[in-house]
Amino acid sequence: MSSLSEDLQKPKQDIQQFKDIALRVLNYIPDVLNEESEYSGYQICSSSIAGTKKSIRPFKNDLFIRDVNRFNDSFENFERLINRLKNGEREFSHDAFQLVDSVVYTTQQAMGIGLDLMVQANSARKHVGNRFEELIRTLFGTLEISIKKVVLSIPYETDEGNKYYRCETDVIISPFESVRSDSSSINPNEIIISLKTTTKDRMPKIFIDKVLVEKFVGHSVRVVGISQNDVQRKDDSADVKISTTFVSNLFMVYTRFLAQLDGYYYLDLPTKANERPFNQHIFPFSKFLITDVWRMLCP
Repeated sequence: MSSLSEDLQKPKQDIQQFKDIALRVLNYIPDVLNEESEYSGYQICSSSIAGTKKSIRPFKNDLFIRDVNRFNDSFENFERLINRLKNGEREFSHDAFQLVDSVVYTTQQAMGIGLDLMVQANSARKHVGNRFEELIRTLFGTLEISIKKVVLSIPYETDEGNKYYRCETDVIISPFESVRSDSSSINPNEIIISLKTTTKDRMPKIFIDKVLVEKFVGHSVRVVGISQNDVQRKDDSADVKISTTFVSNLFMVYTRFLAQLDGYYYLDLPTKANERPFNQHIFPFSKFLITDVWRMLCP
């Protein structure tokens, strides 16, 4: 078996692989986290071993499942829920929505915590983003939703002749047996999914890409954003231990004057998302997985 550090840096393509790696991290962290405090509903933890201190990303207490046995049971319930969705069931209780958000949040956050502890910071950030994209794609695939990563090739003229800008989509989901969008077109029945662990420094690209793609293909295009959270740890010397990276005024200005997304979904909602007008545009990820994606994919 690979070491935990090596396993965290390997691509994941199967739901069981995500469960296994999350369980390994949950089993590991009680032995190494020795500084801990609570702030504003988030747990702030560090590991200090042999004079080396490593801080991990804050995790939300009402979403993160720390107990290994409870996570294992919750993941099994989550897999049963996925099978019910795959078989066409659409009526679920409030507890089912909470289950989706907590299991997917814990899975992703556990991988991030493991990478924080074991991998150099710049490399860790890259792997956290890759694992997040793989996790969401794997969920779509497990639900038997057709998916494909499409790179649009957008031409522009230069003195040397036509050149091409590569506009990459994180993933396109489709109601059809296979995705019909390609490098020169986006099928109007398909949805571009923008996957960002956080919108920090990335929010403008989501909106600008929608405008660019619509100009290129000549018709409206549906775009959905999905993020883990918009919370980061502040320096240990600060009185405020966490800060939000969600730029609320920018989100609404882009929505009002640039482009309106078909929804933005978080595993851990920004506080602003519970207020008007944000609650008309930003929703829990569970809402997308359980209800909205099926409505959107009706051709």
